[in-house]
Amino acid sequence: MVKSNLSIESSGVSRRNFLKYCSTITATLALSPSFIPKIAEAIESDKRPPVIWLEFQDCAGDTEALLRAGRPTVAELVLDHLSIDYHETIMAAAGHQAESARADTLKEYKGKYICIVEGSIPVGDNGVYCTVAGRTALDILNEVGGNAAIIIAVGTCATHGGLPAAYPNPTGAKGVSELIKNVPIINLPGCPHNVDNLTATIVHYLLFGAPPALDNLLRPKFAYGKRIHDNCERRSHFDAGQYVEKWGDDGHRLGWCLYKMGCKGPETFHNCPTVRYNDGLSWPVMAGHGCVGCSEPAFWDTMMPIYRRLPNVPGFGVEATATRIGTAVVGISAIVFGVHGIVTAIRSRGFVKEREEEFKE
Repeated sequence: MVKSNLSIESSGVSRRNFLKYCSTITATLALSPSFIPKIAEAIESDKRPPVIWLEFQDCAGDTEALLRAGRPTVAELVLDHLSIDYHETIMAAAGHQAESARADTLKEYKGKYICIVEGSIPVGDNGVYCTVAGRTALDILNEVGGNAAIIIAVGTCATHGGLPAAYPNPTGAKGVSELIKNVPIINLPGCPHNVDNLTATIVHYLLFGAPPALDNLLRPKFAYGKRIHDNCERRSHFDAGQYVEKWGDDGHRLGWCLYKMGCKGPETFHNCPTVRYNDGLSWPVMAGHGCVGCSEPAFWDTMMPIYRRLPNVPGFGVEATATRIGTAVVGISAIVFGVHGIVTAIRSRGFVKEREEEFKE
């Protein structure tokens, strides 16, 4: 059963903009345009799956990112077409009423609701470092997450432990996938996560009843299947050996590559350059700051120092300097074109010789 278009339009979203949004989601999921009507139907469906959104050791940045998405806003679509029964930050209820809402959803829709987790889960000292209504985050996760149809971990804290899990990890913080094993889990790392990827993941689940294809870190391949370096708008400057040497220099103003400034794009998998943030407006590298690798496990420990450690570029080795890499790429290109020219010349000579032989006959 599908709602009338009035419900969408009454929220201030025109039908044209709504379908445009559906086409964007379709492209993000790398689906055929023929799926646009099906995605629109999935979003508009009256069958709203209940959602329990849990927040643990976090800064609420992923919730803030959700609520600040552009138009048509992810908040409008999710709040209108998903039944968010529990979310500490945005729900009207508080205290015992809030806890009752969570308990009622868990009881009535056991095994059918979507559990979204934001923030890491501390397990040190029996989990005392994060408690809600007198219960530890670990206890709540085991109960709510363990009885969900699917768990979506949003943000690097929920997926890999994030900042709380950085050395020496005093609270024993862990990611969801380290603690829950009997429920399908989708990881959407990032600091914060990108709300377009969350919406696309939910739409895929509503449409197919299953998670999208995942990598070995349980991340959707449509969002984390390629290196940031491969799609970066500054990539051509890397290939040409043009690098920012100092913040504010001519190269920085001209949009040159940020590799020498410690950009971790060559070893980070995420679709930031193509989806971007703030309704597709921009992303850190486009704004002039190098990638810090926030969608990779333990990035607080492995990607530091942010502005000095040069990432490993596949095919060159970490010991190579940025200048040598750029020069090598340009040199290889010249060699390739040179070889191509030689091969073409040889083939041309062979063709002429064959024609000469035919003419003699």
